[in-house]
Amino acid sequence: MEEFIGKLWHNWVTKAAAGHYPEAAVKLGEIEKTAGILFRAFGGDPGLKVAAATSEEHGARRRWLQRVAGSNEKVAHARRDAETLRLPPEIAAFPDKSLNRDLYLWLAALAASDVAPEQPWFIRNQRATLAALHNYPGLRPRYERLVAAHLAARIDASQLQPDEAAQENALRQAMQQPGTVDGLPPLNTVKSRPPQPVLLWLIASEVRAAGKVADPNGEVPPEGSGSNAEPEKQAHKAEQVETPDNKAPMLAMFRAESLPTWAEYVRVNRAYDDDENPNAKDAAKDLDKLSLTRDGETAVSRVKFDLDLPSAAEDDTPVGPGIALPEWDYRKSVMLEAHCHLQPMIAQDAGHAALPPELAATARKLRGQFAALAPQRRWLKAQPDGPELDVDACVRNHADRSSGHTPEGGGYLSQERCERDLACLLLADLSMSTDAWISDSHRIVDVIRDSLLLFSEALSTTGDRFGIYGFSSLRRQNVRFHLLKDFNGRYDAAARARILAIKPGFYTRMGAALRQAASILYEQPAARRLLLIITDGKPNDLDLYDSRYGIEDTRMAVHEARRMGLTPFCVTIDREAGAYLPYLFGPAGFCVIRKPEELPRRLPLLYAQLTRD
Repeated sequence: MEEFIGKLWHNWVTKAAAGHYPEAAVKLGEIEKTAGILFRAFGGDPGLKVAAATSEEHGARRRWLQRVAGSNEKVAHARRDAETLRLPPEIAAFPDKSLNRDLYLWLAALAASDVAPEQPWFIRNQRATLAALHNYPGLRPRYERLVAAHLAARIDASQLQPDEAAQENALRQAMQQPGTVDGLPPLNTVKSRPPQPVLLWLIASEVRAAGKVADPNGEVPPEGSGSNAEPEKQAHKAEQVETPDNKAPMLAMFRAESLPTWAEYVRVNRAYDDDENPNAKDAAKDLDKLSLTRDGETAVSRVKFDLDLPSAAEDDTPVGPGIALPEWDYRKSVMLEAHCHLQPMIAQDAGHAALPPELAATARKLRGQFAALAPQRRWLKAQPDGPELDVDACVRNHADRSSGHTPEGGGYLSQERCERDLACLLLADLSMSTDAWISDSHRIVDVIRDSLLLFSEALSTTGDRFGIYGFSSLRRQNVRFHLLKDFNGRYDAAARARILAIKPGFYTRMGAALRQAASILYEQPAARRLLLIITDGKPNDLDLYDSRYGIEDTRMAVHEARRMGLTPFCVTIDREAGAYLPYLFGPAGFCVIRKPEELPRRLPLLYAQLTRD
């Protein structure tokens, strides 16, 4: 069986490489944006991103194929997984360039119409084709042209053995009349060749359960074959990665401090707290050697990597017993109540501090600019009483009386204070990634610290009510929520000292921090309430939060804040934020600062724009 499946994959990949027309090739970069828009417009999961399907994306599958079939072919066919729609980096299957382009669009529409994801590959693609053609009849002419061109390039059934011909005829009927074929006829002999690839269909995603890999028909190799042949007693052993022996150490001809931390830079496979595989939690118990693998999809190759918590003498002081918060599990579409533990904290022995001298000039300029936003007094005319007469109103009232009419207003001027009825909570990401250097003298956390100080200096001039908090996390049981300035406290030397005392650490469980910040802001009596988030990257943590799970939980937290009447807005220095922030905050709910060093100056001005009447 192992030999047969290996041969099937080998032939399948080899035939897929045939029919290459380089002069008519269409690259994914040319169509990626259009395909992504089409996928989402047709109802595709908005949380999925469109990316190239390369051989690296099939690491486990490719290694298994090399082991059982000795093939080094690179697989790059369209597929869909939980986080990404993978499309070929290039399509050159037809001599007509427009057909290759249409194939990209068809695959995007097919993925958006995936109504039976649990069905086998053969049935699943037929059902998806039927749904796409039924919901979007305008696709039918394109689909029929693609089917005709693809069938013309396939080996005719008359040239195949009887069992192979039966499978080929079934595939042709399934493409021409989707939904009319319930399954592929079986091959009678081991020597029979597997079916030719269907370019108009998505291939089956990898099946990770028990380390098995799906074949092109959506089936899974049986026990004892393929990638699951290791004995059960090795279930807790970590996979060893061979590395070359270097006789001389690497020389770093630059500042080592400018490198990201080792924990950020290396993609480490970590044990998942909530993994359904019972072996995941015990993966490191019998650990022989530390494993840093590229894709480690099973418990065998996942190991735990932790940062040590600081000592109590160096850490911020916990405030209270902590708060239990929910978390959204998009896989089950359920809110997990009391799933996270958030610990409010405050810097101990921060003392009092003055504004750093290097910020004094910028702070003076901002205070002058923001003075225009401070509450001003205005004159109200035609009032029943006041300190001064309203000459215009007196003349108008006299004329009304002379003409026999009753005056409608008074004859005095009075003053009224124009209050800005708003509150703002600023939530800063203090994760370990902010320890990265952006210049010879500044880290990201230094830029964030300066931004918080200048923001506070500017808002203290307007009289707006504001609070400042920071957050980081170390799994769901330890979400750290740092109090820098609350709404009831003044921005003074003590608050300034707490801001100066911030330091980077750990990870970014953003959903829990957003929920707590929204709860605090919701209690403020203001007509407008702005929740401003500063971050340098996407949500992540040591567990499964470092995947789409974290993105979906953060997105749900943003939706909850909006339902509470708050206005969430994200400011980031992550240049790749355009790939995920529109999904989290909406197209108008974020701002990307391309030059991090400009954040201190631009943050107060951005606040002025967001709160402008």
